[in-house]
Amino acid sequence: MGQSNAPAGPNRPQQSVPAGPNRWLQLAALCTVPLIMVLGNSMLIPVLPDMGRVMGLSKSTTGLAVTAFSLSAGIAIAVAGFLADRYGRKLVVVPSLIIYGIGGVVSGLAGWLLGPGGFAVVMAGRVIQGIGAAGTAPVAMAFVGDLFRGGSRVTALGIFEASNGLGKVISPIIGALIGQVFVWWAVFFAYAVLAIPFALAVWFLTREPGREKAPPAREYFRQVLGIFRRKGVPLVASFWAGTVALFVLFGVLFFLSEHLETVHGIDGVPKGVRIMWPVLAMSVTSFSAGLYLQNHEALLKPAVVTGLIMGIAGTVLIAFIQVDWAFYTGLVVVGIGTGLQLPGLNNLITSAARSEQRAMITSVYGAVRFIGVAFGPPLYGALMRGGEALPFWFSAGMLASSLAATLILIRPDRLIEEEGEAGAAGRGPDRREGGGGRTGATIPAWEPPADVPLGTRAPLH
Repeated sequence: MGQSNAPAGPNRPQQSVPAGPNRWLQLAALCTVPLIMVLGNSMLIPVLPDMGRVMGLSKSTTGLAVTAFSLSAGIAIAVAGFLADRYGRKLVVVPSLIIYGIGGVVSGLAGWLLGPGGFAVVMAGRVIQGIGAAGTAPVAMAFVGDLFRGGSRVTALGIFEASNGLGKVISPIIGALIGQVFVWWAVFFAYAVLAIPFALAVWFLTREPGREKAPPAREYFRQVLGIFRRKGVPLVASFWAGTVALFVLFGVLFFLSEHLETVHGIDGVPKGVRIMWPVLAMSVTSFSAGLYLQNHEALLKPAVVTGLIMGIAGTVLIAFIQVDWAFYTGLVVVGIGTGLQLPGLNNLITSAARSEQRAMITSVYGAVRFIGVAFGPPLYGALMRGGEALPFWFSAGMLASSLAATLILIRPDRLIEEEGEAGAAGRGPDRREGGGGRTGATIPAWEPPADVPLGTRAPLH
């Protein structure tokens, strides 16, 4: 993108790099992408019981509206990752947002015009939405990884994940409000209304830093397979931890939506307010953890482990003590635990590849996260038939498997790519000194949101 490939070392003036958009402004634009992507499921959850009643569906069948979206995204995501590495992040993210909106229109028209007989078309629209979603948040995560390095990358990814959490916070309230004031299928039209301005924000407010373009498909996938050969065990363990976190969170949210309406008769905005508390806890924790971990990169794995332990404690509390205070306390603890896990996992995974393969790695990560989201609601709907405690004992078991994989298999020193990204991207000095191995050099954790020329950073001290 016209940037100099020479490192901006201590004796090199920053003015040698052309000015560009402030990176924190670009991050703000990119944070709209996971926010709208998460609306794809979270905003729909409060109105799923209404859709099921109108269309005469069982709870597990109703949950397939979430599955169709997430599973199609998981399948299409590898193609989106390759295209983003080969042709650019923006050229994938912006059209994907438009496709996402079109899918919402298809589902909305089906609910409006076809009524009880329109479930198949609703599902078709959800598949279109999922295909669009495949090129949104995972590619945007790679974009953030391109823009930031070192401690700043941890912070940026924590903010990025917090925007995901913010979507989960506001979406139940928005979805419930739309369903209460209008009708359940109006939720689908809201996706299109939001997708267009967010696509314009990404197009006009972001600029991709210079980087090596991915090679043609055959060589590209050979390189990606090489990453998995070298780092496969810790990388797959990280993928599993992220998948379980989202599987449990969305399963619990689905349980909560159904439980509040069928057992307590709570619907509409009051239900949305109750659903928001675990995801609000997740969002605040994710943001705070990202800020803290910027100066404590050695704590990435301990943060994941602590989050998993909290998740296990929260689900066991709900399963063991079946009273309201334990139920809501456990949900908040699960949210805090999820918020602790995700910034560390995001940084480890995003840093596991060079920029020319990064979108594929984050897309695979996004795919398994989508799969976790896809199977959470229908499986929890089936588990609910065995009693209220069974879904939470199951959740505790899943989180325990993730904890074991994290403790034994995830090794940050094997995951983080030891590369001189500056040479490829023109973004300043390498993290290593003198071309040798990794050192304890201090990298400024927070680069203030001033009008800093794109691609520059403060010198090492």
